[in-house]
Amino acid sequence: MTRRFSLTVIAGARPNFMKVAPIIHAAHKVSAVDLRLVHTGQHYDDHMSAQFFRDLQIPHPALHLEVGSGSHAVQTARVMTAFDKALDDHPTDVVLVVGDVNSTLGCALVAVKRGIQVAHVEAGLRSRDRRMPEEINRILTDQVSDYLFTTERDAADNLRAEGIPAEKIHFVGNVMIDTLMKNRAIARERSTVLARLTLAPREYAACTLHRPSNVDTRADAERTLEAVTQLANRLKVVLPLHPRSTAKLQEFGLLDAFRARATVIEPLGYLDFLSLLDNARLVLTDSGGIQEETTVLGVPCLTFRENTERPITVTHGTNRVVGLDPARVGAAVEDIMTGGEFTPRIPELWDGHAAERIVEILASRQAP
Repeated sequence: MTRRFSLTVIAGARPNFMKVAPIIHAAHKVSAVDLRLVHTGQHYDDHMSAQFFRDLQIPHPALHLEVGSGSHAVQTARVMTAFDKALDDHPTDVVLVVGDVNSTLGCALVAVKRGIQVAHVEAGLRSRDRRMPEEINRILTDQVSDYLFTTERDAADNLRAEGIPAEKIHFVGNVMIDTLMKNRAIARERSTVLARLTLAPREYAACTLHRPSNVDTRADAERTLEAVTQLANRLKVVLPLHPRSTAKLQEFGLLDAFRARATVIEPLGYLDFLSLLDNARLVLTDSGGIQEETTVLGVPCLTFRENTERPITVTHGTNRVVGLDPARVGAAVEDIMTGGEFTPRIPELWDGHAAERIVEILASRQAP
């Protein structure tokens, strides 16, 4: 018989919210789990955090660390200091972290140094590009974790190549897709985003571009502007803009140029954004999670990066990695608009039940 155990779940940034939601819902159905949700506050804007809690019916966090923005070093240090104090006040048996943001690594490091078990959801994803801060977070979090929950089978090969024992690795599927499957019909029923923006299904492109490599220097931002221009030559473009990206584009004097080519809007809540993706003709993005969501939605996706840590979205899904050459974006858009075919397949175990598998494994492994 499994003993009752405490599970502390960490959420910090927008992609985390969609990933922790199904885990929280699954844990609440298991009597052996005492769950505590900690929001680090890495994304502190209401559109980037509180709206997602409402849309996804996530309970109010037991603790909000309010770390805010800053450099990678400053933000990670703030997370570690605040979470260390939180564990003084509220000990736990397992700390569960998701994804690859600074909160993921910071909380994992604090926990493992205290001898607390760490579970990493989305373990083993690799872009092979160590210039990406997220790649460093992924590698280091996996090295200190006790439970490594993977979304695809190739992730286990990456982990074993880095010396992770096979018994720590669990192929469970994709919690992001759990959330999508649960909410797709709800978004279709409730979201009014298309009406608000005067959009017709399949007659626009959705776009998200926020990574430092695409907006942090003027040259990068100008290249990104040209990619958006290539897209806008064929379709109306809707661009929900991350607050950090907005600040960078303002700094470079390019925000008005983006607004001239796209409908630039504030970040959307989960249901509105899901509806925006679901009805798009195609998507241009540098987000990993959106590559996964479009794979299941069957919407063509162009990834404006040189690589992806989610290659299954290319081999099974609708994703094309087009690099950072705007001309390649234009060629790919033309191919899609003139009938280029995508033949997506839903990856193995992307079935809406990944969170249930995670909670079951954690509960079964806690010593009586």
